[in-house]
Amino acid sequence: QVQLVESGGGLVQAGGSLRLSCAASGRTFSRYAMGWFRQAPGKEREFVAAINWSDRTTYYADSVEGRFTISRDNAKKTVYLQMNSLKPEDTAVYYCAADSRVAEVTTTGGDYWGQGTQVTVSS
Repeated sequence: QVQLVESGGGLVQAGGSLRLSCAASGRTFSRYAMGWFRQAPGKEREFVAAINWSDRTTYYADSVEGRFTISRDNAKKTVYLQMNSLKPEDTAVYYCAADSRVAEVTTTGGDYWGQGTQVTVSS
């Protein structure tokens, strides 16, 4: 079992930055691929970024490539999403996801989800 708790969301002006954190519980965190998804009002949840557990390969949606960076600290059981050059269209609830299969966290999300953290970017 893995429990995920996101933090770091908030209100920021366009062009600003935020760093989201996702703290995980469970002894096998280092063996899980981790991902971030987001859901804007009236839209479906979409993939944002993911990081593999083994070689730490990273994956990004085209819309955030070059602006967002995903990283993980296995000792702290935490995954981060550094978001720079934020745009109003980045406004959404951001969710952390975990799965033993990287293919899941780059598509549907996987077995475990956090409760989400709101990110609002004003123009």
